[in-house]
Amino acid sequence: MIFASDNAGPIHPSVMEAVMAANTYAMPYGNDPISDAARDGIRTLFAAPEASVHLVATGTAANALALAALCNPWEAVFCHRVAHVEEDEGGAPEFYTGGAKLRLVDGADGKMTPDALRTAMTATGGSVHSVQRGPVTITNITELGTVYSVDEITALCDVAHAFGSQVHLDGARFANACAALGCTPAQMTWEAGVDAVTFGGTKNGCMGVEAVIFFNPAKAWELEMRRKRGGHLWSKYKFLSAQMQAYVTDDLWLTMAQAANARCAELAAGLRDVPGARVAHDPAGNMIFADLPRAAHARAIAAGARYYLFGADEGPDDELVRCRLVCDWSCTSDAVQQALTLWRG
Repeated sequence: MIFASDNAGPIHPSVMEAVMAANTYAMPYGNDPISDAARDGIRTLFAAPEASVHLVATGTAANALALAALCNPWEAVFCHRVAHVEEDEGGAPEFYTGGAKLRLVDGADGKMTPDALRTAMTATGGSVHSVQRGPVTITNITELGTVYSVDEITALCDVAHAFGSQVHLDGARFANACAALGCTPAQMTWEAGVDAVTFGGTKNGCMGVEAVIFFNPAKAWELEMRRKRGGHLWSKYKFLSAQMQAYVTDDLWLTMAQAANARCAELAAGLRDVPGARVAHDPAGNMIFADLPRAAHARAIAAGARYYLFGADEGPDDELVRCRLVCDWSCTSDAVQQALTLWRG
């Protein structure tokens, strides 16, 4: 009953086996056959043969380096008020961009709207005394567990491009979003107008690997230099590449995401039968925010359930306390049903 984070999930055996198989002599810094195969595999998956592909070990590095390549220090990065780059990157985007501001945009359920983005971009720039318009970044799946549709992404890209700005998609849970939408990686990115994407593996069964993908290869050398200067060019790059090669082989990335999303759907359906419980947002992927009575939380946690709570430790048993529940690829129906039984009492 571990619903704390998909970061807490195990590595898929195929990924682990690929890492072990790569444990031999090979040229460093991505100049090896495994790395060539991983890059080619990603280009094939995204139907983007000219894309530049750069692997790093963490999502924070991936997002910060991608935005740094798209943004000047005197510009603003437009994102939702609860975007991952705002809430969970510890200032890394500002650091790696050399001081660019994050311009926060509102919208229900963790999603920017085209009108809100247009208003924010219109109000930015125009004077040497203010920051100028920079890139837009979209988190999909959002930090509230909701999902931007392909049409919603397209609409945001249209607004950004009308102002001459580029669009980055933060895809730490990219696979879960694709699985939820039933679309291809190309449909959710460059076909919708996205210029760069971070394609996450760490939260979805890998040991630690994220791909920074630029659909315009003109940015490739700049990203290479920023990655090196930022301390994120691994010498034993083959171990990143081995993970990614296994991840994109035979749609393992999608199979794991589908499993996680399915368990999350079971969890959401069952929560609606828990007395007093309510689901805060309609979940589409593998993450739920829900309010349950404190007594229900106490029963589950005492029995070994692990997940994040947001609220005071003490109070009335019937007081609703918000929690976040995340399913990873290895989550089982038995674990879901055990937790639901405990919450029901």
